[in-house]
Amino acid sequence: MEYYNKVIESINVRFLKGNNYQVEKPATIVNYEEPENTLVLLHHGSLKFGEDQELVNEGEVLFLPGGQKTVLTFGGSAKKSEMSLDQFTESKRKHLQSLSFREIKNTEDDCISMVSFESKVFDVVNFFNSLDIPPFIIRFNDRLATIIEDLMKEMEQSNVGKERALKSQTELLVIELLRHILKNRLFLEELSTNSTYFKDPRLIDLFNYIKTNLGGDLSNKILAKVANVSEDYVGQYFKMLTGINPQDYIEYQRMEAAVELLRTTKKSIRDIGKEVGYKDTAYFCRRFKMMYGVPAGKMRRRESLINV
Repeated sequence: MEYYNKVIESINVRFLKGNNYQVEKPATIVNYEEPENTLVLLHHGSLKFGEDQELVNEGEVLFLPGGQKTVLTFGGSAKKSEMSLDQFTESKRKHLQSLSFREIKNTEDDCISMVSFESKVFDVVNFFNSLDIPPFIIRFNDRLATIIEDLMKEMEQSNVGKERALKSQTELLVIELLRHILKNRLFLEELSTNSTYFKDPRLIDLFNYIKTNLGGDLSNKILAKVANVSEDYVGQYFKMLTGINPQDYIEYQRMEAAVELLRTTKKSIRDIGKEVGYKDTAYFCRRFKMMYGVPAGKMRRRESLINV
């Protein structure tokens, strides 16, 4: 149990988007794929997936791990169209009509709610993608369905603390999803063999050290001391377990911290650069624009407009 607690504590969860849909025109998508982890709650009607077209019952949830292809059928009409994901994307509005959560509760037509979220181990390893598990139905779990409904309700409101509430509820969503997997002993082999990054405490020490020292010296020499490995080996060791070079990971974390400071503070760009580890402001600005495609100042103005 302690191992899985460590797994949950290591996962950083982020709410991405949520939508309610009424199925206007049934369709079968032969290569359906979501870029991010997505949960589909069926309120009314018909939803099928996989080569065998397994049926999702009303009130049940279909989990689509990011990047995993499947055959997906929205709606139960005999006159449904069969198409590719590209064809479906181009004509999506013909098949799925956006609704409010209240409208879904007041109709008996085919309706679904879809919630997408990110779940990364120490912001680097996409957890569910790394397990390489297929789409599956979550049956007999009213708790998970209720959390999805609460997320959809929160999305449609303008209450104080909305973003914080969405984050908290998404974290509950992922915890409940993992509890369901463990309780029903699903994908235990995948959990055991693919979660290599939890099995070496030195890597966890590195993640924690980087997170708390973004403004300091994070050279390979320092990282080697933290992990108690040689300076020549630390880069290879980090990449072997995470798939990314440690300095690339550090820069990503520094830039993400910079974006958060731009969003939440009025600190100068010079001070933000120093706080996240860049002594040279010009270099920080060049790297920021290279990573995000816009200057730091423009990013701040854009975020300000979004949050008005």
